[in-house]
Amino acid sequence: MSKRIHRIALTQQENEYLCSYITTGVHSARSIKRAQILLLANRNKSDPQIATQLGVCKATVYNIRRQYCAEGLQAALNEKPRPGAPSKLTGRGEARFSAIACSAPPLGRQRWTVRLLADKLVELELVDAISPATVGALLKKTRSNPGRSANGASAKSTAYS
Repeated sequence: MSKRIHRIALTQQENEYLCSYITTGVHSARSIKRAQILLLANRNKSDPQIATQLGVCKATVYNIRRQYCAEGLQAALNEKPRPGAPSKLTGRGEARFSAIACSAPPLGRQRWTVRLLADKLVELELVDAISPATVGALLKKTRSNPGRSANGASAKSTAYS
């Protein structure tokens, strides 16, 4: 059996809190799983035993133990926010994008496609590069309904033109 660097020794109050945490209230499945890991670790179960019993990987068990020892109970239960990638367009860029999508399509076209819109955004130097999938997500965000009229963007068509 491997030596456990991060030993879990819950107080009676923490133990009761975790027991009620997993049975009552509205908590995410991930945070409930984390609470279960801490409770089993407190009962001197090994990482492989906990991982097998709860259906998680051993690294997850190790990370929860480490986080509890370093930052405390609430940090171990709750994830830190993940910021994600910054938006490609600013507020003004999105407004300009909406105006382009609602304008008349280029000559020879019946409607805007996501590929045409992506190319137009690059041409107008609103962005350095943007994928048609990102343009489709922007259309969805603005609740564009391409099927309503001949003008407007079509999120359905992603074929190469």
